[in-house]
Amino acid sequence: MNNNNPDPHSQKPMHMLSLMSPFTHFWILVVIFRLVVWLYSLISYLPYLMLRSSDSQSFSECSRRVKARSISGHPSGPYRDVRALRALTTCIQPGMNTLDRVFESSVCRNPHLDCLGTRELLSEEDETQEDGRVFKKVILGEYRWMSYDQVYKEVRAFGSGLAALEQKPLKNIAIFCETRAEWIIAAQACFMYNFPCDNPVLHYISVLQHIIVVDDKLKSGSEYPRGISVHSMAAVKRLGAHPENVSRQRRPPCASDVAVIMYTSGSTGVPKGVMISHSNIIAGITGVAERIPNLGEDDTYIGYLPLAHVLELSAEMVCLAHGCRIGYSSPQTLADQSTKIKKGSKGDTSVLRPTLMAAVPEIMDRIYKNVMLKVEEMSVFQRTLFLLAYNYKMEQLAMGYSTPLCDRLVFRKVRALLGGRLRVLLSGGAPLSAATQRFMNICFCCPVGQGYGLTETCGAGTISQLWDYSTGRVGAPLVCCEVQLKDWIEGGYRSTDRPCPRGEILVGGPNVTMGYYKNKEKNTEDFFVDKKGQRWFCTGDIGEFHGDGCLKIIDRKKDLVKLQAGEYVSLGKVEAVLKNCALVDNICAYANSEESYVIGFVVPNQKQLLALAKRKCVRGLWEELCNNPVIEEEVLKVITETALTAQLERFEIPQKIRLSVEPWTPETGLVTDAFKLKRKELKTHYQNDIERMYGAK
Repeated sequence: MNNNNPDPHSQKPMHMLSLMSPFTHFWILVVIFRLVVWLYSLISYLPYLMLRSSDSQSFSECSRRVKARSISGHPSGPYRDVRALRALTTCIQPGMNTLDRVFESSVCRNPHLDCLGTRELLSEEDETQEDGRVFKKVILGEYRWMSYDQVYKEVRAFGSGLAALEQKPLKNIAIFCETRAEWIIAAQACFMYNFPCDNPVLHYISVLQHIIVVDDKLKSGSEYPRGISVHSMAAVKRLGAHPENVSRQRRPPCASDVAVIMYTSGSTGVPKGVMISHSNIIAGITGVAERIPNLGEDDTYIGYLPLAHVLELSAEMVCLAHGCRIGYSSPQTLADQSTKIKKGSKGDTSVLRPTLMAAVPEIMDRIYKNVMLKVEEMSVFQRTLFLLAYNYKMEQLAMGYSTPLCDRLVFRKVRALLGGRLRVLLSGGAPLSAATQRFMNICFCCPVGQGYGLTETCGAGTISQLWDYSTGRVGAPLVCCEVQLKDWIEGGYRSTDRPCPRGEILVGGPNVTMGYYKNKEKNTEDFFVDKKGQRWFCTGDIGEFHGDGCLKIIDRKKDLVKLQAGEYVSLGKVEAVLKNCALVDNICAYANSEESYVIGFVVPNQKQLLALAKRKCVRGLWEELCNNPVIEEEVLKVITETALTAQLERFEIPQKIRLSVEPWTPETGLVTDAFKLKRKELKTHYQNDIERMYGAK
C-alpha cells in the first residue's frame, strides 16, 4: 500500500477529531480548573485546621454571632450593639469632644505623614465625539501631598485670616465648593475658630460681605455684586499669617456648639438644614470607626463624593482622626474609563490605589453592569472560567472561607479597576441590591460594609460587620446609638410581627442632631427627647430586626402608595428590583391612589438598547429609539420578566413605561448629588407622560 495515498476512510476519524478538539480541550481545561481548585482547597485547608487557634472563627461562624440585643427585652427594642449594652460611646478619646481637638491630636501624632493629596493637571483638551458633541478630556499626573503639619498650618492661617476679615464666632460661613482639599482646609479652619459651616449660599446674598475664591485667578470685579469684597484663598491665608493676626486669641468651640449646617438630599421635598454640633459629629465618627478594623496611617481613602453631604464628610473626618491620608478625585476622573480621562491615561484609582472607599449604590450598580457586559463579550472558555471561579468563591464565602488562588488568577484584573488594594468599601445613601453586594465581595476581593444613616443622625445608624457576608441587611446599631421600632398600624408593620419584629425606625443617641435650622414645625414632628434626656429621630423608614440583632430596611413611609383597589406598593422596593435589569440604568416607579396600576420612567442602558433595536430591526437615532413604541414595548417585556423572576406581585410591576433620552444627573435636577431620585421633580418633569400613560381624563 502506498503511504503517500492513504486510505480515504482513515481521514474521516481524523477530520472528526479536529472538529471535536476545541470542545474536548475546553472541557479538559474546565476539569483541570476544578481539580486544581479542589487540590488547593484540600492542601490549604489541612494546615488551616492545624494552625487555627481554638478561639478563632470563620466568617460564617462570625456571621451567626449575635451582634445586638434589645436592652428592654421587648421585640421593639431599643437595640444596642453587644459592646454598648451598658452605655453608648460618645468620643474617640476621652476629652476629645470638639473637632479642632480631634484634628490637633492627629497632627501631634502624625506631623510628617501624608494628609491631603491632589493630582497635578498636566493637560486639558477638547475631544469631539461621533455625534458632534465636544467633551473635555484631561491628562493628570501624580498626587501631590500635604503633610498633617502642613495642613494644620494652612488651617490656622486661613482661620486667622477669616477672623481678620471680622468673621465672628458662632456666625455662619457658607462653603460652596466641589470636593477637594481646600474644602476640608476651610471646614477645619471654621471648626477651629468656631464659625459654623453652611452649604447653600442663596439665602446669604442679602447679607454677603466677602467672597473667597479657592483658585488664585480672580474674575474682574464687575462680575460680582457691588459692596462685596472678593479675595483669593491664598490672600486670606497670607493675611492670617501676619504676626498681629497670628497672636490674636481665638475663641475655641464647645462640644454643644454648631459645627456645620448640612442639608438633606431633598429626595422627598425641599432640602432641610440640619444643625450638627461638634459632639454629634464626634459621636457619629466614633461609631463608624469602630466598624473598620486596623484603621490607621497605612490606609489611603479616595474622596470624590460631595463633601456637602454627610456620608463623605463623616468618612473624611474618620480618616483625619486616625492618621489616614485622603487623595481627592471626582466621578469624572475616578477610573481609567471615566468620562473626563483621556483614553490611554490613568484614572485616579489606578494612581492612588486606595485601601478605603465610600460609594453610593448607583456607582456600584454601574460597575457591576459594566463588568458583567464585558463577561458576556468573552470567549466561551473565558466566560465559563470566570463563572466557575465566581460560583466557587460564592460557595466558599457562604462557608466562611477566602479564595486567594481565584483572587490572584481570575479577579485580579477586575480588582485593579479600583486600584487593586481596596480592603474596605462602605456603601450608603440608598439600599444596595444583593446581586451588586455579592459581586463587589467576590470580584473586588473586599468586604462591603452596608450602612444606614441619615443627615439627622450624622450619617451614623448601623453598618454591617465586615466579616458578615450576608446580603440585604445594614448590620447592627453602631456603638454610638440605639435603634427602636415603632408600630405603623396603617402600613401593617408591628413589633409583634413574626418571624421578625417590624416598624418605623427610630434612632437615639449622642449622634442625633440638634434639629432643623429655622424649622420648628418639622423639629416637633421628627425629633423628641425621652424621659432620660436622650434625643431621638423618627426616620420614616420601615425596618425589621433579625435574630442576630441586624437591621433590614424593608420599606419607607413616603414610598408606600395605596392603589385604587387597596393594594400597597412600595415604590423603592420595585425600583431596587428593576435596577438589576441589564437594560435599565435608572428607573423611577410612580403610582397614585386614583389609579389601578404602576407606571415607570426608565433611563435605558445605551449599549443594551441599541443591541435590542438591532435584534428587532428597528433603526433610528437615539432619541427616535427612545420614543419608538415598539422599543418601549420590548423594554417593558424585559422589565416584566425581571420583576417576575424577582417574585414581585403583578400589581407591583409597571404596566406602562416612558424611556428617557437623557440620563438623570444632579445637573438635571432630577436626582440628588448622591443620585437619589427627586420624586417631586421627576413627577413634574414627566407630567405629560403620566397623563398619557394613565389616559388623560
